[in-house]
Amino acid sequence: MRRLILLRHGQSVWNLENRFTGWHDVDLSDKGRDEATAAGSLMRDAGILPDAVYTSVLTRAIRTGFMSLDVLERLWIPMVKDWRLNERHYGALTGLDKAETAEQYGDEQVHVWRRSFATPPPALAVDDERHPRHDPRYADLDPSRLPATESLKDTLARVLPYWRSDLVPALQQYPTLLIAAHGNSLRALVKHLEGISDEAITGVEIATGDPLVYELDDDLGVSRKYSLRAPA
Repeated sequence: MRRLILLRHGQSVWNLENRFTGWHDVDLSDKGRDEATAAGSLMRDAGILPDAVYTSVLTRAIRTGFMSLDVLERLWIPMVKDWRLNERHYGALTGLDKAETAEQYGDEQVHVWRRSFATPPPALAVDDERHPRHDPRYADLDPSRLPATESLKDTLARVLPYWRSDLVPALQQYPTLLIAAHGNSLRALVKHLEGISDEAITGVEIATGDPLVYELDDDLGVSRKYSLRAPA
């Protein structure tokens, strides 16, 4: 049996401030740090010990993975960071207050941008300082691969190839794999693992700091799924 643990990062500073975050790099809030530590305690109490951890290149996910492993006394296991596990890019909404954005554009339009499967928010201009082309952590990537905005469909289009090229081989090497990432990159994985439709995935939520465990058969099909915060 293989186990895949999906862990959404704890509350970030911009989550607390109700701002669109996406690829912007912010740290965990005090509550988020508590959630990261609690996630480690949940895994420890369940006797689930990761053999490796994969994260995005964003601080809130990296720190969540690190803090949970600290509780487990497993800081020594391999940690791999990859931009393809980043949160969905919110384009020109990045940094904006969600309530003020709804007042400006209307609740219905903002709901479409936030929750639809295939409709992205307005894109950033290439010369906008918020564009990932200006971030040194992506300097070695082909600029054409860096998004100016993304829908969940776009997020899935980068996460799924990474699943096949890197995460599947990792699961074959490591019996228990932890992925510390973000609400939308993890929803993309959940959509694939569970075969969820484009329509149904818009209603799926992943809680912060709650380890979601998938037990997988030899073909990496899901045999069991459960939350450690509320075990099945």
